[in-house]
Order: sequence, then C-alpha cells, then structure tokens
Amino acid sequence: MDPLSVGIIGLIATLVLLALRVPIAAALGAVASVGIFVIFAWRPGAEFAPQWAWQPTFSLMANNPYAFITSYTLSTIPLFIFMGHLAYEAGFTTDIYRAARLWLAKLKGGVAIASVVGCGGFSAITGSSVACAAAMGRIAIPEMLQFGYSRGLASGSVAIGGTLGSLIPPSVLFILYGIFAEQSIAKLFIAAIIPGILSLLAYVLVIYIWVSKRPQDAPVPDEEISRADRMRALRDCWAIVLLFIAVVGGIYVGLFTPTEAAGVGAATTLLLGLVLGRLNLTKIFAALKESVYQSSMIFVIAIGGKLFVNFIALTGLAGEITTWIETSGVSVFVVMALIVVMYIFLGMFLDPIGIILLTLPLTIPIVETFGFSLIWFGVVVIKLLEIGLVTPPIGLNVFVIKSIVGDRIPLESIFGGVAWFLFAEIFVLAAIIGIPWLSLVLTAFV
Repeated sequence: MDPLSVGIIGLIATLVLLALRVPIAAALGAVASVGIFVIFAWRPGAEFAPQWAWQPTFSLMANNPYAFITSYTLSTIPLFIFMGHLAYEAGFTTDIYRAARLWLAKLKGGVAIASVVGCGGFSAITGSSVACAAAMGRIAIPEMLQFGYSRGLASGSVAIGGTLGSLIPPSVLFILYGIFAEQSIAKLFIAAIIPGILSLLAYVLVIYIWVSKRPQDAPVPDEEISRADRMRALRDCWAIVLLFIAVVGGIYVGLFTPTEAAGVGAATTLLLGLVLGRLNLTKIFAALKESVYQSSMIFVIAIGGKLFVNFIALTGLAGEITTWIETSGVSVFVVMALIVVMYIFLGMFLDPIGIILLTLPLTIPIVETFGFSLIWFGVVVIKLLEIGLVTPPIGLNVFVIKSIVGDRIPLESIFGGVAWFLFAEIFVLAAIIGIPWLSLVLTAFV
C-alpha cells in the first residue's frame, strides 16, 4: 500500500478516535504503531508480508520513545512543574494576589484586575494554565463573590487569567514545542514575554470596560486599606520576584540553559520555602505528588506524540501537503487563516498538549515553506492553544473553575464571563500574527 494513503487513513482514524473520547496518548500511539507496521509490511507494489514488519516496528516503538523520554532537555518539564507546586504550597502565589488586591481594590473592577495580575505572577513561576486557574480560582473567586462581584466576572476573569500559564514563561507547552520543532527553548521563552504582557493588559482593559458599562457587576469593596498594609503586601512579593529574575533573567543573560534554570528555580523555591518557614515535609510531599502525576501524564502523551511524528514522517504526508501548497499558489494569508481555524477548532475539543503533538508534524513543514520564523510561529500556536482553553464546548480552564466553585456558579455563567475576553484574545492574536516584531525583538539579544 502507498505510504501516503496509509498516512491519510491514519490521520482520519486518529481524529475519529479522538471524537470518540479515546485518550490522546492511546489514540496517537495506537494509530502510529499500526500505521508503522502496515508501512513496513505492505510496501508499494508488493504483497502484504507481516514477517518483515515486526522487527523494524518494535525497534522503532522501543528506541525512539525511550531516547526521547530520557533526553536531557525534557527534564525541564518536571522541574518547572515541581517549582510551581512548591511556590503554591509555600504561599508565594497568594502573596502576589494579595498585594495586587490591596493596591487595586479601590479601582473599578480592582479585585478582578488583581486576579488577572495574580495569574500573571503565578504564570511566571509555573508552566501550567490548569494549575494557574485552579490555584487562583481557590483564592480569588470566593473573595470576589463575597464583595458582590457578578458570577460571570468573578469566574471569567480567573479562567482567562489562568491561560497566561501557557504563554508567560516558563511554559510547559513552549518546552514541548521547542523539543518537537527543534527550536531554542530559551528563545521561545523570551519571545513570549511581550505577547504575554500584551495579553495581560488586554484582559485588564476588558475588565475596565466591563465595569464601566455595568458597575453593578463590580462593587468597590467597603474596607479600609492603609498605606502600611499596601507596602507590607508589596514587600511580601520579593520571593516571587526573585524566582522570576533567577529563572527568566538567568536564561536571558546567558547564565544557564532552560534546563539548568528549571533546576535552579526548583531548588531556590525549596530553599526559600524552608528558610521562611513556609514549607514542611507534608507540603513538600504534596508538591512532589502533584508534580509526579502531572509529569507522568505529559510524558505518556509525549510518547504517543513521538510515535505519531515518526509515523507521519514515514508516510511523507507533510511533504505532499507542502508540495501541493507550493504548486497551487495558495496565498500565505489563506494558509495562515486555515491554520488558525484548525487550531481553534481542535482547541474546542482537545487538550493543548495533544493538539501540539497532533498538528506539529503537519504545520511546521508548511510554515518553513513560506520562510516564517518557527520561534514566531511557536508564539502564535501557544496563543491559539490559550484561546482553546476557554472556548466551548470543552474549555479546559472553564471546567477547572467549575470544579472549584461547584453549584455556586453555573457553567453557562462562566462561559458567558469568558466570552467578553475572547474579543481581547482575537485582538492580541491578530497583533502577534500581523506584527512578528512583538515576538522576535527580544530574541535578538539571546
């Protein structure tokens, strides 16, 4: 059988399995394994000969994933995840939210703005959007409801703020993208700084416009906050600022690689937590437990993704698509529009890690055909995945918030609150795509 035909069938089979809610790791791994076997056993112009396929198939299935999982670069992921959970257990994330709330409480929508700022601060020390939304949801939403904020604004601001965990470095998604796209993770981290700040400012602007139109949705808290309280809360943020400078600053000035930065960040967080008396054995164990769980989940999906990448490479499907694009004369704007639509559509149903591993074997060759920077494209992809985290019907961050608030806030209210912010997301996405300088200007110094 023609490898290209096997590739098309395999891609369709993968999408069908995902539509049937088969776990992404199982879908990618199963289709890739069967597809690789068929390619080796049923060569073009020859009869089906399975005896020739067992050895190369098992060799590929055993060696490539093992080499991938044991790679030095991939160790960055569990270290950054551990760093984030340690920071949460030590209360460093609460510090930055509390400082933002005390300084912004008297503004229109100040507590909601503080929630978004707190999400940005949390994102600076962890690479997970879900963890960011879950942590800030437990802290900020009950407080906003207590102050009389509308349910849509309280839940929507935290759900959208949590997506910053994907964009603001360090980010697990950027690490995976860098590994599979063979790009510098350090440059990807630096490239995301300006788009991340732009996204945060856009969310703040939406909150301001929202409460200007509907002031009843965000009453100003009736509490006395002294200047001493504000300064004390600001001083308490020194630990999280130190962590961000140690990790991102160290990468930016070339003191260490992203992998080394992850180790430095985790060790510094642990040391600060112990010295300040904020961590004990129970909290450290809880951080380790969550880190092992999340890392294992990511690694299992990555193994399936690695097999799928090898399968697509053997079929030549990506090469055929790029050749068709080159010969058909399709406009670059049409191609980018189709890529955007594809990622947003998949984001409605799949988790971000699965989308990255499913699509990169096909989209990267296309982007390279037009001579675009893969660093810039990485920022575009992560921004699209960020939008998918709050897009119905799945909207992973929305369901995380729902699991936290329970019956206090209906699911439709959370999606309704997030809908306001989707206009800001579209604006920022258009700016990132239309002005590559936003992503690439800082990478020139790395």
